[in-house]
Amino acid sequence: MTEQTKRIRKYDRQAEMYARRRANHAEQEWRKRLIGDAAGHVLEVACGAGANFPYYPQGVRVTAVDFSEAMLEYAAGAAQRHGVEAEFRRADVETLDFPPDSFDTVVSTLSLCGYERPDRVLASFARWAKPGGRILLMEHGLSHNVLFAAGQRAFNPLFRCINGCNMNRDIPALLAASPLRVLRMERHMLGTIFLIWAEPAKPA
Repeated sequence: MTEQTKRIRKYDRQAEMYARRRANHAEQEWRKRLIGDAAGHVLEVACGAGANFPYYPQGVRVTAVDFSEAMLEYAAGAAQRHGVEAEFRRADVETLDFPPDSFDTVVSTLSLCGYERPDRVLASFARWAKPGGRILLMEHGLSHNVLFAAGQRAFNPLFRCINGCNMNRDIPALLAASPLRVLRMERHMLGTIFLIWAEPAKPA
């Protein structure tokens, strides 16, 4: 069994838990503020169990991607309940490709933790978004609290083994090295949760 197959199976097993987690009040508030700024044709990567679908504005059209079939089943149900026009694709975002300038908005929530090369994924977001398009991210990463960050680093191997994601990603460093221009960023929960409004950086 390949490592990728193992990762997919982990997320398949967690699909019901992700669906229940949609009721988390703090996450609901963060998603509402972020996803409310989506517009036009939206690409949502690693859509999971569809936690963002209650918050999409009317009139958007969503292409939702995830490599877990179980997650996509929950997400499709959420889109139907909330009246969101959506199509679903089972694919690994790290190997997926779209033509440049394909989407008005790219959405990623709590997904950068799982990629082997998050830098390449962010570069793809910038390429797939239209010039002046919106890139909306809600991610978790290293705390600005030194002691808490040390704990994140220490426990990351166990966390990755159990959940398939990393808790020690340096989100500001990833963004600084990416072809994205950050318009606004908020940090919550000891700085471990990032809400990010960005756009493709203009060529020099």
